[in-house]
Amino acid sequence: MHRVRRPTPELPVSLPAVGTLLNEPAYAKLVTEYGRPRVVEAIREQIAFERGGKTDGSDRQAAVAARLRAAAMPSLRRVINATGVILHTNLGRAPLSPTAMDALGVAAGYSNLELDLEKGKRGERSALVSGLLSSFFKCEAALVVNNNAAAVLLTLTALCKGKEVIVSRGQLVEIGGAFRMPDVMRLSGARMVEVGTTNRTRAGDYEEAVTSRTGALLRVHTSNFRVTGFTEAATLDQMAEVARRHDLLLLDDLGSGAVEQIGDEPTVAESLQHADVVTFSGDKLLGGPQAGIVLGRGEKGAEAVKKLSRHPLARAVRIDKLTLAALEATLNQRMSGHADQIPVERMLHAPAEDVRRRAAMWSVKLAERGVETRLVEGSSAVGGGSLPEHQLPTVLLAIAGPASRLSTALRQGTPPVIARIEKDECCLDPRTVLKGEDETLIDAVETAAALVQR
Repeated sequence: MHRVRRPTPELPVSLPAVGTLLNEPAYAKLVTEYGRPRVVEAIREQIAFERGGKTDGSDRQAAVAARLRAAAMPSLRRVINATGVILHTNLGRAPLSPTAMDALGVAAGYSNLELDLEKGKRGERSALVSGLLSSFFKCEAALVVNNNAAAVLLTLTALCKGKEVIVSRGQLVEIGGAFRMPDVMRLSGARMVEVGTTNRTRAGDYEEAVTSRTGALLRVHTSNFRVTGFTEAATLDQMAEVARRHDLLLLDDLGSGAVEQIGDEPTVAESLQHADVVTFSGDKLLGGPQAGIVLGRGEKGAEAVKKLSRHPLARAVRIDKLTLAALEATLNQRMSGHADQIPVERMLHAPAEDVRRRAAMWSVKLAERGVETRLVEGSSAVGGGSLPEHQLPTVLLAIAGPASRLSTALRQGTPPVIARIEKDECCLDPRTVLKGEDETLIDAVETAAALVQR
């Protein structure tokens, strides 16, 4: 009986020691650029990869260099937002204006963050923007912390700890990241008293719930969802009447902080007509950096904000110097009548025809490069938990080809372009692409289309 002789497997090639490679000029140059620990780690990873038989090591130095470039690349990267969602939570919400970004450069060095230059004494960092906020929103006091959740937590802790706070059941919202209003209230030490039902809460419900232990009435604007149908909600002025009768604080968590009327979103000015303390985000409809803004109306509101500023928790949630600089610049732009230079403002009010012209220009330029596209009617969204049902008419650029693969190629490009898939087409919405990004986006689309066609 004949036995079939199997071929003898090739013995593994002897792999060099890490120390030997480090002495070679090519690797020594990498050490100069990336540092010895990183290069050692990259070489070890590459040798382990070669030991698995997946490569013969002929491209070892290039592979190590590629590993080092990937490791050194910043985790936080610039992306082009072509989704049509203006306040895209995953993409950093409101993009800053060029003026606000210039202000970051000033704050990055030494600055008069807590120095009164006129008196030569220690100053308060909050004073850098509190006067500006009070002037712009026409209120008696203002305070800024690091985000709106912190603003609400600080307000409830400083003003209502150990007291009852009456809130409608229909306003016990959950915001992004599974943060829930009942949890925030519990953490503050205030006791939440729910009134009404999910869909109907009247002013009388608040009135009946008031006791000697009540500290405030709270309205939480349901900015990230809408309840429709058989509904009823007490208006802020009705709640104010109840609060005045019982000498209680009226707190209003606006969330989005609309400066002007857009859709059915309540504005800051409307809230300040009735509420004693108003809180909202700086990086939503205001169009500035992430911040939590607290405004106080009248004598009662001013005294409340003073209590907030002196509370120990205020230091834990205080605003940093970079945010202060960007917020001040954004407010100055609005006060000087240059709100149209703020990206969020420009995107919100861009006419559909302007968007169409921009999409058409992209289409023409891409056609010259052999990329087939077409224009599609669509809609943009405000996003960021604001105006959930409000749609802005837009014109999308649909790229011919497999939508999923195109979207992935764009997202993995340099810089990443975040598109959206609509009706099985990879689409780009010009409304949310910043000024000056057109040519970069066109190059990225050409590259992605070529990759997909291979």
